[in-house]
Amino acid sequence: MENKPLTIALIYDFDGTLAPGNMQEYDFIPAVGKSNKEFWTESNSLAEDQDADGILAYMWRMLQAARSKGLSLRREAFQESGRGVELFEGVREWFSRINRYGEQRGIRIWHYINSSGLKEIIEGTPIAGEFRKIYACSYLYDVDGIAYWPAVAVNYTNKTQFVFKINKGVESVYDSREVNRYIPEKERPIPFAHMIYVGDGTTDIPCMRLVKSSGGHSIAVYNPAKSGARRELSSLIHDNRVNYVCAADYRENSEMDTLVKTIIDKIALDDRLERMKVAVK
Repeated sequence: MENKPLTIALIYDFDGTLAPGNMQEYDFIPAVGKSNKEFWTESNSLAEDQDADGILAYMWRMLQAARSKGLSLRREAFQESGRGVELFEGVREWFSRINRYGEQRGIRIWHYINSSGLKEIIEGTPIAGEFRKIYACSYLYDVDGIAYWPAVAVNYTNKTQFVFKINKGVESVYDSREVNRYIPEKERPIPFAHMIYVGDGTTDIPCMRLVKSSGGHSIAVYNPAKSGARRELSSLIHDNRVNYVCAADYRENSEMDTLVKTIIDKIALDDRLERMKVAVK
């Protein structure tokens, strides 16, 4: 029997999942002289008037607003904006603790971001180095390093493509041939059953449903500081879209901490039973 190490993928949305609110609201929107309401109203109105994709509209609006204020459009400027992003309690310590929990059980934990936010801003946060891959919106840059056009736009439906890329071990955004190649599920680097998807609501529903229906585990998280937030997400369980709902509190011994460790244990036991089944055939 092949003694291949068990790898578990923890896949996270970013806005509302690892950080309260939208990442643009901490530094970028104030820098262009707008209120959060003004910026998003303008962005959403642009999408509605032009019958355009809302993600592409906000990416264009960011370029337009920055140019109008004479702000830098270099990757480094967006990354600098990410340094001001606040994180939910316990997030900074979360990754090393969960990795250690896996290591103690002979399990490899890989963390991924799957976000409709901006990759360049996420790259500037203190947790950027924790992820094997950050799948998120990003810009093309000209020869002078200035952003001028969207390179990747991640909306709520095409988010699912990145779950399949993780499943098949295809990390390139560009590569569409390999991700469409048929590979038996048991031969894929990270089977769906070895995935834990963490999101905060609407834009994550297709991914959470995909992972759940394919044998993995989906967790919908909510801001513990927001009154009634848990109740708002309860319908996701009733509608069979997620497995669990809990607060976005990543501290040790929190509900989230206990839940993810328990899921890791379950995946490990299920994998062990499956290997034993194969061994006796």
